[in-house]
Amino acid sequence: MTTATSPRALEHPTRDQIRLEAVLHALSDPVRLLIVRDMARERAELSCSYFDLPVTKSTTTHHFRVLREGGVIRQTYRGTAKLNALREGDLEALFPGLLGAVLAAADAQAARQDEPGAQVS
Repeated sequence: MTTATSPRALEHPTRDQIRLEAVLHALSDPVRLLIVRDMARERAELSCSYFDLPVTKSTTTHHFRVLREGGVIRQTYRGTAKLNALREGDLEALFPGLLGAVLAAADAQAARQDEPGAQVS
């Protein structure tokens, strides 16, 4: 882990510390996958308040922490806002095609669930 240099700096795994198991774990939760899909679609740093998630604020904080500690996102403070950026370059370098494949599968699943008559579980 990179060490935090100030009270507002957050620890992130370096590229070499990112593990496939941690990435897959981070992406395995529907809420975290929704966050990553939004970030990939927007292709910009997004504040935590950007996301409209169906969970409490404390649970949202937990999901962002799992994504950060897994090496999927980078979080930085800018003023009072915590900004989130997808670590696409690091993930692509370590696991070529993985993020794209997961996002494509998530999009296909969402499209199937949006079809008339589809059952959502």
